[in-house]
Amino acid sequence: MGGFTPNPSMFPQAPGGYPPAPQPGGYGAPSPNQQPYGLYPQPGGTMPQPQGPGMGYPGQAGQPGQPMPGYPRAPSPNPSMPGYGAAPAPMPGYPKAPSPNPSMPSYGGGAMPVAPALQFVCVYVLILLHFSYLTQCIRGFRGSIKDFPGADPLKDVEVLRKAMKGFGTDEQAIIDLLGSRSNKQRVPLLRTFKTAYGKDLIKDLHSELSGDFRKLVMAMLKTPAELDAYELNSAIKGAGTDEACLIEILSSRSNAEIKEITSVYKREYKKSLEDAISGDTSGHFRRLLISLAQGNRDERETVDIALAKQDAQALYAAGENKLGTDESKFNAILCARSKPHLRAVFHEYQQMCGRDIEKSIGREMSGDLESGMLAVVKCIKNTPAYFAERLYKAMKGAGTKDKTLIRIMVSRSEVDMLDIRQEYMKNYGKSLYTHISGDTSGDYKKLLLKLCGGSD
Repeated sequence: MGGFTPNPSMFPQAPGGYPPAPQPGGYGAPSPNQQPYGLYPQPGGTMPQPQGPGMGYPGQAGQPGQPMPGYPRAPSPNPSMPGYGAAPAPMPGYPKAPSPNPSMPSYGGGAMPVAPALQFVCVYVLILLHFSYLTQCIRGFRGSIKDFPGADPLKDVEVLRKAMKGFGTDEQAIIDLLGSRSNKQRVPLLRTFKTAYGKDLIKDLHSELSGDFRKLVMAMLKTPAELDAYELNSAIKGAGTDEACLIEILSSRSNAEIKEITSVYKREYKKSLEDAISGDTSGHFRRLLISLAQGNRDERETVDIALAKQDAQALYAAGENKLGTDESKFNAILCARSKPHLRAVFHEYQQMCGRDIEKSIGREMSGDLESGMLAVVKCIKNTPAYFAERLYKAMKGAGTKDKTLIRIMVSRSEVDMLDIRQEYMKNYGKSLYTHISGDTSGDYKKLLLKLCGGSD
């Protein structure tokens, strides 16, 4: 759509990093108290100003009337009243709009005429609403687990209580219930169970279940941030470090998710995630992890091709084109630039030196740093393909890496499991469902297959 790119901050996410489902009525439906034209002026009227924090065009959340970063400033419709600043700059790649009045300069030099100004605002708002709607639809339906319609927490905890009461345990009832509820429907059951029965659901389930099935159920009763914090702590504590787990989580989560993880980590384990990483890793790999743990990646969707070329040249100069390797330059670019920008950088790098960035990293680095940098690149290039590879490696050969299998199946079931399944089939010639069926067994297998959502 030309030069318009939606600002990710315009699309609020639900707690835990999961995207909200589209609201009934679709975008643009007026509220009961709203005039029929919404944000558009009535015929012969002026632009209404919506009330409430973050509702005025084009302000930031909580600051009505402030200009939105990255978008042209809106001119004042009244030339005698100053607007938000100078007139908007012409969009890159488009010619300046001709002045409707030869005596009046075009938009680049002064105040925009009232009618074109309103047209610009209307088109601008419509595009943002359109992209917001599409983004929610696309993101909201890529998981395999969705909200269960009409779920009643009191009835759900009664089912769980009956499944554990008396002699033996009805594992199938537990599988059917937990495997058909979303995370935001499962987690509140802990409090509802305690309110209804005065008992701890986690402790009861822990005493009734065992093995990998119990581990899977425990993981499903944590919020996404709690599960990630738990997995990071498990990867760090004790003998040895699960470096692959650290890089998997930190390279695939959004800034908001990482900030929530670090907050939960500090609350649960009484130390900062950064301190925990620093005490258990070293060298350039430690720097890579600490950089990712800041949750400070540029998340703009726009791509500056000139800057992408410049970054590609910088990576080439830091690696293939010099004696030794400047790991800090790789770290700075891979951990700070936006994902769309880095995909452009990788393309420019390939064009420039005729070699894929992953091969260059393999030639220039080794050990944990090589594995970490490669994981970051793979995750940026294609996140579902990265997780498909992680799942494949967790199940191939003798033995199964159940901790990895559980973590990914739970954490991606409401994010992009459908995309992961597609990549799995495309890259490995068999469905994820089939591989899980052949590599696991019993109640553990049944619940994993619920999270998988079906065969392909």
